[in-house]
Amino acid sequence: MTWLQDITRLLEKCLRLPRQLISMADPTRELTFLLAESERRLLRWIAARLPPWVTSDQLTALGVAAATATGIAYSLSGVHHAWLWAASLMLVIHWFGDSLDGTLARVRRIERPRYGYYLDHVVDAYSTAVIGIGLGVSPYVSLGIALGLVVVYLVLSINVYLESTVFGAFRLAYGRLGPTELRLILITINGALALHHDFFGQGVVPVRIVADAGCAAAGLGMLVMLGIRFARNLRKLAQLEPPKQATPYSSV
Repeated sequence: MTWLQDITRLLEKCLRLPRQLISMADPTRELTFLLAESERRLLRWIAARLPPWVTSDQLTALGVAAATATGIAYSLSGVHHAWLWAASLMLVIHWFGDSLDGTLARVRRIERPRYGYYLDHVVDAYSTAVIGIGLGVSPYVSLGIALGLVVVYLVLSINVYLESTVFGAFRLAYGRLGPTELRLILITINGALALHHDFFGQGVVPVRIVADAGCAAAGLGMLVMLGIRFARNLRKLAQLEPPKQATPYSSV
């Protein structure tokens, strides 16, 4: 059976991932945004009290459904501004599902690092896109501005994933704002628009112009933060891997 052992060893060698890529799936989490510590304690408290039949995959599915419903609610806010309240409620449910799925696995000590890493980030990309599209279809933000903001946010997310690969650290926040803070900002804006719809609708400057300007400024600020972080990462990587001297090519 020597030939079978040789084939087995060859397959193992071909399929073996580099050690640094395996560690990518479970990088060190560095949460620096404003509510990080309070949110972490709250999530662990909730996770410890969930019934056994609730699973992380169910919470992930709940988050996806809530993100979809958020986008739909935003798109229907042109029919009646009361849909903004529904969007806010769905953002809360999205936070519950999106933030709690990984915490539940860690509390129960049933983590699947690579599975969770892959699923979580694909779901996050979908949620960002569907909520952004819903905002763009609403009467408050132009579709082009909303899609541009989605693209910038996804680029920032991609940078986070790349950092987790090369540095082994998962730094989700840029500055002091993370996903939870952004949800709270959206909920606050939703409430202001819903409560004072007539005021904003009859303002000297249309609300869409103000919202577009605010979203454009936010996108520009995100690009600036990305540029600063990109430059800092390159400097750190250059120190870890300084340029090498080229070896003369020999045709012999």
